[in-house]
Parts: sequence; C-alpha cells; structure tokens
Amino acid sequence: MDERGQSTVELVAALPVLLLSALVALQLLAAGYALTLADGAAEAGALALASGGSAAEAARGALPGWAEDDVSVAVEGGEVTVRLRPPSPLRSVAERLQVSSSAAARLPR
Repeated sequence: MDERGQSTVELVAALPVLLLSALVALQLLAAGYALTLADGAAEAGALALASGGSAAEAARGALPGWAEDDVSVAVEGGEVTVRLRPPSPLRSVAERLQVSSSAAARLPR
C-alpha cells in the first residue's frame, strides 16, 4: 500500500474546517469588541445626559468611524440604550450578533 501524499490529502481535507473555525472565532471576538464599545458609548451618552448635553451625539461620538452606519441610540427618560452590529463579512450574521447596552443617568433638576 502506497502512503505517499496522504498527509497532503488530509491537510487539504481539513483546511475548510480550520478556516471555518477561525472565522467563527474572529466573529465572536468582533461581537465581544462591539459589546465593549456599546458599553462605553452608552456610558458616554448617560454622562452627557446628566450634564444637560445631547446623549445621542455623545454616544455616537464615543464610537469609532466604522460603527457610524451600524449603531442606533435611543434615549428614554434618563436611560441611554446603544445597539451596535459588529463588523462581519456577512450582514445576516452581524444582525444576529447585534449587541445592546444601556446606562442610566440622574437627570438634572
């Protein structure tokens, strides 16, 4: 039985699985990073709201440029909610991994 080239065939067969695993890991890291960014943006919005400024502008200003089209900011009473889609090569994946973070502020009297 000739076994030359078997390891090459096994590597070629395993390569799609390795690439898919790497893509899933990177997508999960991107979702975690987006959650961290949403937390910071919600806090920035709440701080601006507490000091009488625009919560939406502050929250958007706390995010990097790539997030401009992937964020929504809602302000209700003293609560600022930021929803952010993580970067992804597939739009449907990004929508399913959308993260949300809220922060509350005591409104000035």
